[in-house]
Amino acid sequence: MSDSADPTERNRLDEAESPYLRQHADNPVNWQPWDEQALQAAKERDVPIFLSIGYAACHWCHVMEEESFQDEAVAETLNENFVPVKVDREERPDLDSVYMSICQQVTGGGGWPLSAWLTPDGKPFYVGTYFPPEEKHGRPGFAQLLDRLANSWSDPEQRSEMENRAQQWTDAIESDLEAVGEPGDPDENIIGTAATVAHRGADRDHGGWGSGGPKFPQTGRLHALLRAHADGERPSGGGLAGPQGGDGPSDDYLTVVEQTLNAMADRGLYDHVGGGFHRYSTDMQWAVPHFEKMLYDNAEIPRAFLAGYQAIGNERYAAVVRETFEFVQRELQHEDGGFFSTLDAVSRPPVSDQDADTEEGAFYVWTPEQVHDAVADEQAADILCEYFGVSDGGNFEGATVLGVRKPVEVLAEEYELSEAELTEKLETALNEAFEAREERPRPARDEKILAGWNGLMISTLAEGAVVLDDAYADVAADALAFVREHLWDEGEHRLSRRFKDGDVAIDGYLEDYAFLGRGAVDLYQATGEVDYLAFALELADAIVEAFWDSEEGTLYFTPTGGEALVARPQELTDQSTPSSTGVAVSLLLELSHFGEDDRLADVAEQVIRSHADRVSANPLQHASLTLATDTYERGSLELTLVCDPADPPGEWTETLADRYVPRRLLAWRPDDDGAFQSWLEGLGLEEAPPIWAGRDAADGEPTVYACRDFACSPPRHDLDEALDWGEN
Repeated sequence: MSDSADPTERNRLDEAESPYLRQHADNPVNWQPWDEQALQAAKERDVPIFLSIGYAACHWCHVMEEESFQDEAVAETLNENFVPVKVDREERPDLDSVYMSICQQVTGGGGWPLSAWLTPDGKPFYVGTYFPPEEKHGRPGFAQLLDRLANSWSDPEQRSEMENRAQQWTDAIESDLEAVGEPGDPDENIIGTAATVAHRGADRDHGGWGSGGPKFPQTGRLHALLRAHADGERPSGGGLAGPQGGDGPSDDYLTVVEQTLNAMADRGLYDHVGGGFHRYSTDMQWAVPHFEKMLYDNAEIPRAFLAGYQAIGNERYAAVVRETFEFVQRELQHEDGGFFSTLDAVSRPPVSDQDADTEEGAFYVWTPEQVHDAVADEQAADILCEYFGVSDGGNFEGATVLGVRKPVEVLAEEYELSEAELTEKLETALNEAFEAREERPRPARDEKILAGWNGLMISTLAEGAVVLDDAYADVAADALAFVREHLWDEGEHRLSRRFKDGDVAIDGYLEDYAFLGRGAVDLYQATGEVDYLAFALELADAIVEAFWDSEEGTLYFTPTGGEALVARPQELTDQSTPSSTGVAVSLLLELSHFGEDDRLADVAEQVIRSHADRVSANPLQHASLTLATDTYERGSLELTLVCDPADPPGEWTETLADRYVPRRLLAWRPDDDGAFQSWLEGLGLEEAPPIWAGRDAADGEPTVYACRDFACSPPRHDLDEALDWGEN
């Protein structure tokens, strides 16, 4: 090297804070983090970069490590002929987005680990996901692939072909991630279109979407269906026949929501013993999950259950949310309030020594013997086994993933018990199973704290405070305080992405600002605390400053002036998390009601118009942008609540908890003039924005104003009456 020793002569991941990178710090591969030293080394050595992207809870990442990255011969080939670079996709979603784009374009699929070979300037020329040690199922063996690529790079003619391909692929990445259409108007009633397509494509046998495995939660589709149902929309022709045949009353949008929520709550996706949701189902019946637990899933899925609970009224949905919140607080919360990222899918089997190999799902699955060992009452143990289908053969590696198999009423009849008696025995058995499971070796926990993922959890806890119990607002407030203290730079108005054991790193991406901003404004709506609104407005201003491109009319995922990659990505589609662009647009639309000018609304409108064609063409793929576009088209239902925000009328809180109201925007306002003036000064407003202006307490009593599209109800004291006006 020109100025210092070659950094690629050793594995440098012992310097990293990412738990995923540290998992590879003892590999014989001379792994490098993605940094200037590694990139410069590739240029000076004139060798390709081998880029491996994964995350701590990724099962096949662990498999590939054991099979290949711990192999001395493979390591020697990698070290001599490549610069091997490891990236945690949860820390660097920008890199993941860029190289996953070409993987999906070239191979027709994607996943992790993502394996990409790049020229020294970062342009990809070969890409895939998991590679076995030997050729299998049409996948080349990893060692043989390394030899072939190294030999081709050394041959001038083949290298020229590889570099030409790298440029073509880079152009394809730019076309995929940077494209902005001609501005136009979105299709009318985009939410009706989205709901129609979602209804038509739903799996009416098993719930959800998709004709086989894997089957992922699609929460954006559920929100679209709920909105359309609340709007009085009905499925158009071509829907699948419902339980009674045809597109009749039994076969509406709400039926699809109910079938999907029931499947996710009752089957293997949900952890019936400890609460919380696994990542996805490996099969179409939702029976066997991929066992990792992600913070974002345990935010976004309960958010859909809260909406479903309000719309349908099934108490099981509320119980699932409460149990999931308990799980998150118990197993994913830092002692100072922030939330950790993931629990691994693998752990050592029960009653095993420290050197035993880890197995997927070992912490979560049961045999009849394990149930009977855990549950003192034999009849209760039998009931648990029958209710959840625990059998000798099992449904996963000789054990059983719990999933409801028999209704309570059927079991009660079989055991000659009342339903209440049977339910009590089942609950006792579950509690004892939980205590027994606590003694098992636990899955590893990724203890990095990400700003954006915490924002998702804060949002859902805030909504839980509105719908279920206002105590959840305190949990959300603690998390927000943690992120503000450790990751927000008040002086620079900049957000960092990751906190880990006191170390703060990585400039925030659009998703960090947007998700955290949504969390802050949702917490204001739950509590009436104006400080949360003020922080949300700060984040919105930072979004416009750092991510808005007025010439292109879009929001980019990476900040202006950030690290230059081969493309500057946008995030328009929903993936494992909501589209950051869609959430940002929704946030800007909401916060525009509280601003002195139209700047936030103008940015949101331009983004919607820039992407109107692709959203109209495929609203489900762009679910979050579709929901934002729907809010733009129809407008929020503003509910200006004039009272003491710390002590609202009990009837109001009951109504807000009970009624599903799409596009609801709660705008608390003090009824005391002095307090209100203090609010305006704290927000830096010279005068009240329209959502507050002139909306005083009538007759000296708590008063609500319902407004939409520049029309308002008369001042009301009864929130139900105001909502009735807003829904007509």
